[in-house]
Amino acid sequence: MTEQLNVSDVVAEVCARHTEVVFGLMGNGNAFFTSNLTARGLPYISARHEAGTVAMADAYYRASGKIAVATVTYGAGFTNSLTALTEAAKARIPMVLVVGEAPTTGARPWDIDQLMVAQGLGVFTLTVAAGNAERLTEEAWSTARNDRRPVIVSIPYDLASEAAGPQEQPASLQPAARMQPEPDAVERAAALINRAKRPLILAGNGAVVSGAGTALVELGDRIGAMFATSLMARNYLDTPWDLGIAGGFALPAPLQLMRSADLVLVAGASLNAFQARYGSLFAEDAEVIQIDELDAPTNPRVSCFIQADARETAVALAAAVSGVQEGWRTQHPEVTAASFSSVAAADEFAADGRLNPRAVAQELDAALPANRTIVQDGGHFCGWIPMYCQAPDPQGLMMVGTAFQSIGLGIPAAVGAAVARPDRTTVLIAGDGGALMALADLESAVRAIPSGVMVVFNDAAYGAEVHQYAARGLDDTAMQIPEVDFSALGHAMGAHGVKMRSLSDLQVLKEWLAEGAEGLFVLDVAVTQSEVADYMQESMAPILAAASVG
Repeated sequence: MTEQLNVSDVVAEVCARHTEVVFGLMGNGNAFFTSNLTARGLPYISARHEAGTVAMADAYYRASGKIAVATVTYGAGFTNSLTALTEAAKARIPMVLVVGEAPTTGARPWDIDQLMVAQGLGVFTLTVAAGNAERLTEEAWSTARNDRRPVIVSIPYDLASEAAGPQEQPASLQPAARMQPEPDAVERAAALINRAKRPLILAGNGAVVSGAGTALVELGDRIGAMFATSLMARNYLDTPWDLGIAGGFALPAPLQLMRSADLVLVAGASLNAFQARYGSLFAEDAEVIQIDELDAPTNPRVSCFIQADARETAVALAAAVSGVQEGWRTQHPEVTAASFSSVAAADEFAADGRLNPRAVAQELDAALPANRTIVQDGGHFCGWIPMYCQAPDPQGLMMVGTAFQSIGLGIPAAVGAAVARPDRTTVLIAGDGGALMALADLESAVRAIPSGVMVVFNDAAYGAEVHQYAARGLDDTAMQIPEVDFSALGHAMGAHGVKMRSLSDLQVLKEWLAEGAEGLFVLDVAVTQSEVADYMQESMAPILAAASVG
């Protein structure tokens, strides 16, 4: 006799059809769901904090393009996941989050209105019942995939082990059609492009998802454009005229060319503060055209907005523009030279005797395997690696936390990236504040990362706050952190590692890499507080100037 499936089993059956891995932390509300998945042998990666489950699923998608399932229990388990869930929502990361929920008979003293909370984050919830669990779970997966967003599947506690019974048939859901540009919008944009003398095409993650790279390069070649990318689209465009990362992480020479553009065509980039270099990326008289599937432009400098798919719009624009203008490229042949984006070697030490993070990043670029996935937590330190270290492709460098301006998601995100791409060395870049916040999942990283390096830029402070507020005269007592040796913490949990106080200490890491690089190596780098990342100097310059005048 066939065993009767319960509601949790039905949800698990659907999830198992769509994913290759589950990231979870089990509790009363998701015990039956988790048991079904682990019993069938689906790879299960356990986090030690609920935020870690969502951060793992987030990074798994960023590294592989595959959607994962995360799962937490109700109440405190759900609320613990909210920072990571908000980051995923704001970064438009598809995933399915299966959560426990209050029973249908009414809330208990420890329950909260999870539906209302999720709505406040901009996250859609589907609450299953005995007869519709299959249909709604299938809907969750199609919505996550088509709309590129996290979707919650909620299982009421009293139904978790209840017999499911006959199921409603899932709707026949087709992949979302590509959003075509309006002809009038294409005509307006083409007219602006035809007048431009120095056009720049800026591609973002939306262009990567759309597969717009070839079409954008063809359009750019037709109009004689330079190119740049967001961090999430780095190395995506196959062209010698790529100026590299735009905005706060741009190198000096490429940045000056970007700033001289009289028209910027933005394809699938959010134009957030980092990308727009806090408003200083565009020339005052530059026209800014933005292509995105969102309802409205995301930056006040946008003068022409096209709501459409990036690839379809690039193809339409290539057919609509008048022809080739090679003047800007002719004036700057140096762009195609290998030396154009080179940087001088930074000094090893700052005046206080601690390491210069620029020099550390330069040395890491040479020391770490080229086949790597770089995962960055949020924080001041995130300015160093994008400027000085290479990544193999757009999936090889991610920043988990910047969409929501959070810190502390890096360690679990590195786990998700490593599970997605075990063929690559996973390189986690964290600050000491964020690493302390996520310390519970250091054990997860030691357990689940087959070959990884955790680099902690340790300035013994909340560096972003020091450079934004102590620099303006605020007392910095709350901004300082007693220095922690993360390599020692790593050793206690089974990792390798070393405290790095000079560049020569990298030899320990190099030897570990040469011996096979198995497991996790924690490199705790004692860096100075005095060196300020370029993007933060740019953002603070007007504020500090005003303060000095006042």
